[in-house]
Amino acid sequence: MQTIADERLLGLARLWGVDRRALAVRTRLHLQRYKDDSGRVSYPAAVSVVISNAARLRKDQRAVRDLIPRREYALSDLEFQQIGDAADRVFGSLHYLRNARRGSLNFALVDKVTGTPLTLCSASPLEWRRVADQLDAQFGIRREAVWDLSRVYSFDGAPANAVSVLLAQVRKHFQKQGDAELLTTVVDPNLGFTGSSYLASNWQRWMTVRARPYLYYRGRHMSLREMWASFPAVRSIDEFCAANRHATKSTAELKDSLIFCCRVRGATERVLPEDQYRILR
Repeated sequence: MQTIADERLLGLARLWGVDRRALAVRTRLHLQRYKDDSGRVSYPAAVSVVISNAARLRKDQRAVRDLIPRREYALSDLEFQQIGDAADRVFGSLHYLRNARRGSLNFALVDKVTGTPLTLCSASPLEWRRVADQLDAQFGIRREAVWDLSRVYSFDGAPANAVSVLLAQVRKHFQKQGDAELLTTVVDPNLGFTGSSYLASNWQRWMTVRARPYLYYRGRHMSLREMWASFPAVRSIDEFCAANRHATKSTAELKDSLIFCCRVRGATERVLPEDQYRILR
């Protein structure tokens, strides 16, 4: 959050009774609207963003209150499962990008007793053409053999290394299926993500992608997928913002997104920074 103390503001999560990690991500996402050219945000604006997102998150949590953990968990309390409706509800209400893609497979570490998911992810066939083209050109991996992890969410009550364990189990699942060769995901460092859980699970950073501005509609973040679904005639963020007074975009410079990859079988080779291709949008 740069100009403000994370711990001080995240203390508001306890006051509002919301998931601190989800609040942190949403806050960083919406702070981009208020950054000046130097990347700074005024303290009053930052506090306003935290409070408004805490209020929205508390409302969103009510929709899935039966799935929110009531205690801390150890890994021994959890087991790996492929799940359905519960994942759709969690992603739809709590993930900053909202609903998972159509045709996705959802996996989770769940409470052995109740089946309640603690850490979840969603995987679907890779759709990003430019990433697929680079994987084919540089590594000889066909698009049809690549699955993309497009959503990952972990509740506050989950163990610290639950994401790494889940990723390892998802890899084993695709090993058994036989047709997938590679798993991919996008890590956005602008939201505080570093990719450490992926590195701990045999993933490697293979390329980067030039960041696209964040889009906001009526004061809330809107993904490109949502924009195109709701406004099919719109071709770009700039076009949407120019035509709609309720739409705005971030203007401060953003860090590139990171593409992490994991071979389904065998070790995933490290790609040196100088050999990592930068995809331009």
